[in-house]
Amino acid sequence: MARTGLAGAVRVARWADNALGPGRDAATADGKATLSATTADRAAADLGLTPEQIRADWDTARLAGLVEVHGDSARPGWRLRAWDRDDSAVLRGWVALFDAWSLALPEPEAHETAAVAEAVSAMPQVLSFLQLSAGPVPVEQLLDLLQQRVTELRTERCEVSYEPGTEPPVEAAAEPAGTPDAPPASLAPLLDWALEALASVGALTCDAGQATLTPLGSWAVWVKLEQICVAAQSPAGNIEQSAEDMLRGCAQLRPNAARAEYRAWLAARTVGSAVSELIDAARGEDALLRGLAFEALRVVGAPAEPDVRAVVDEPTLRPYALLWLAEHDGLDPEDAHEVLTREEATWLWVDTAAAVADHGEAPMLVRHLESAVQPTVPRLLDEVRAVGHPRTVQVLVALAAAHPDPALAKAVRRAAFQVHTGG
Repeated sequence: MARTGLAGAVRVARWADNALGPGRDAATADGKATLSATTADRAAADLGLTPEQIRADWDTARLAGLVEVHGDSARPGWRLRAWDRDDSAVLRGWVALFDAWSLALPEPEAHETAAVAEAVSAMPQVLSFLQLSAGPVPVEQLLDLLQQRVTELRTERCEVSYEPGTEPPVEAAAEPAGTPDAPPASLAPLLDWALEALASVGALTCDAGQATLTPLGSWAVWVKLEQICVAAQSPAGNIEQSAEDMLRGCAQLRPNAARAEYRAWLAARTVGSAVSELIDAARGEDALLRGLAFEALRVVGAPAEPDVRAVVDEPTLRPYALLWLAEHDGLDPEDAHEVLTREEATWLWVDTAAAVADHGEAPMLVRHLESAVQPTVPRLLDEVRAVGHPRTVQVLVALAAAHPDPALAKAVRRAAFQVHTGG
């Protein structure tokens, strides 16, 4: 539907791409790549259309981002370049046209600019009502809704707060024309203009005193409503992502912001499916996601306990699961590591080092040495080699490259070589 509705705009935009521009013959009389009367006539002759159709399609192309106008010159937009191979470019172009519906037709005469602006500001609520109605809605009903919304906008704009014990100033006490209590001027002509403009861009149809969103218009309004809900629930916008993508999106956030994202993501899913997704993400090869997945499971709390207990015997997840269960049982997070054996703590150290090596900076990896339970680096290297973590070699190589002490770096490289060769 989007391709069909924008076919005329694409045709004119492609004609302009081929015929206009620096160094080409079809420049306008003033030498600029704009759609003057001369250019419109030439395009009409080349494409077999009227100049009026050309101008209308040109305006649509500009609103849809198929043509970009810079001062007195125009050039093809990226959407025109991607039109044949990228469906998302087509949909984005139509949504851009939909967002600019108020520019599709001239504003009605005999209405102040402020009144037109109020009607435009109120139309999203009208469109939301049409989308939720999922069928024809009488125009009279839409007019009532528009009037209510305009009144609300005026009320919000006219609200004045006063300190306790004081009286409002005389100017505020008077009721000039257009106050919330005064009935708004007839909005019927503005509603008719808005519906006609929306119909011209393909968002709705009007017939027999009723308005109905087209499938494309209904989809666009639904997307807008969904975006509002996502923005309200998920500050960083990860609510619709898979568990793995959501965790990656939270990797650079501060702890509080990340927890807000986890809560929003969890709120949009059943507990069972959310916990299963998080545990599956933890089973992957990315150690950073493993740690973040269990942070998200801490936000889930008690409902996740059975699933966490079920993975205690999985070597990759065991240290994380034991720490989670210890904290869930009331142990102080700083003391929770006491539930791990020496081997489990060493395995977790290597796994965390792998996350730092993949996503952090060299100084962080050097500082990570301080968190090891072993008192000396040789002892740490011996026990790291013994636990058999699959990322041991990569971690040791990265640590050797990052450490500023040449002797220690040499020892770590030797240990990496021995693990690599099985020595």
